[in-house]
Amino acid sequence: MDAPTERAATRPSLGITALGSYAPPRIVTNADFEARMDTTAEWIESRTGIRERRHSAPDEFTSHMGVGAVRDLLARDPDALQDVDVVICATASPDALFPSTAALIAGQVGLAGTGAFDLSTACSGFVYGLSMAQGLILAGTARRVLVIGGEVLSKIVDQDDRATAILFGDGAGAAVVGPVPDGYGFQEFILGADSAGGPALFKGCIADRLPDGTRMGPKADMNGREVFKFAVRVLGNSGTEVLKKTGLTSRDVDWVIPHQANIRIIEAAMERFGIPMEKTVVNLDRYGNTSSATIPLVLREAVDDGRVRDGQQLLLVAFGGGLSWAAGTMKWWGGAPSLSAVAQAEAVA
Repeated sequence: MDAPTERAATRPSLGITALGSYAPPRIVTNADFEARMDTTAEWIESRTGIRERRHSAPDEFTSHMGVGAVRDLLARDPDALQDVDVVICATASPDALFPSTAALIAGQVGLAGTGAFDLSTACSGFVYGLSMAQGLILAGTARRVLVIGGEVLSKIVDQDDRATAILFGDGAGAAVVGPVPDGYGFQEFILGADSAGGPALFKGCIADRLPDGTRMGPKADMNGREVFKFAVRVLGNSGTEVLKKTGLTSRDVDWVIPHQANIRIIEAAMERFGIPMEKTVVNLDRYGNTSSATIPLVLREAVDDGRVRDGQQLLLVAFGGGLSWAAGTMKWWGGAPSLSAVAQAEAVA
């Protein structure tokens, strides 16, 4: 293994110091879709890997998802928000254009008055948010940053459209970014976006069309074939690039934490990495694609069941609307109250 880059070796060690998640209780199964549209439960699972997903209640929105994730974080570590002075909410389904969903969440979890803003890169948003948090702390703008990935995608897709309705679910994850012991935490990030791919995956807001003339309606729209090809390429390329930037190879990776979009996309990307699926954390069978929430949701689960442990090398990879992509490497620190299965078991006892 090559040595890490000189830049990474000389800057302060920053990483995730607390982690929480939330998914609404309502479960929507493939059989529910089979009962009302031209599809079968077996077809959905075979094409996507998804068996069920969570849908928010009519009066639940992204701020509710985010508050739930932060409260879970606080239940695991009551002191987790100490010194947090910026809140970032990565979301493609904000409560409003303004006030920001980040500010709405901050006001409900004891962080009113902190800096707060939303980040819009769809499914790659949480990894973008971790990188932004690191930059804010290194610049001296913040001491600790609360990063939330939250979505209510069930409200922005057409529930009668088989191409999108079966894929997406609701939920949120929350992480505090701050100082960690030397040798742990974030190593490198790769971020990117290409608007030429915008017509393949979009959701209108104010404009009625994209610059190329593609018309946009009130619901999300997706060209599944084009998104699939894009996703496999950029997940493979960005993951390979960030490993090289870190001075690592695929053999050094203990766990890949990928965006949970489609099991076929994940399998194809892992084949490009040369990393077996046994080293890939997947929970999309039970949550579907929750966009910016997928990575914190699956990471929280892997920490809880003991797969992700102190000192392990993680690779985070994601793609999303934009079309955007993000990848990051980190050495997992399990020393905080919410970051190891052992600590969680002791807290319950």
